[in-house]
Amino acid sequence: MKTLYRIIFCLSLLLILFFSVIPASSIPNIAALSFLTDKMIHALIFLYLSFLGLNSYFNLSKLLLLGLIFTFGFAIEIIHFYHPYRFFEIADLISNLIGILLALFIFNKKTQ
Repeated sequence: MKTLYRIIFCLSLLLILFFSVIPASSIPNIAALSFLTDKMIHALIFLYLSFLGLNSYFNLSKLLLLGLIFTFGFAIEIIHFYHPYRFFEIADLISNLIGILLALFIFNKKTQ
């Protein structure tokens, strides 16, 4: 099961990176998510990514893994700073962190 989580985790990283660098108008069915705010979407994506990462049981401490996931989100925001159709936003980083911390909370509750 750990291998499946790792494969899904790595594919998810690639998909998130891909959808983060294309113009938002190029993402199909984005209107279907209009009931969610952009910040909530960020939190949910990083909750999902962090929970997958934690369930992959990499040979890393939980905090290091989650720090790397946050760094991934920060790198995306740096890309957005230079991207003509995207914007760097501190609020996105805060939303990412909320999703990461929520995943850690759920994972810790699950493993107790």
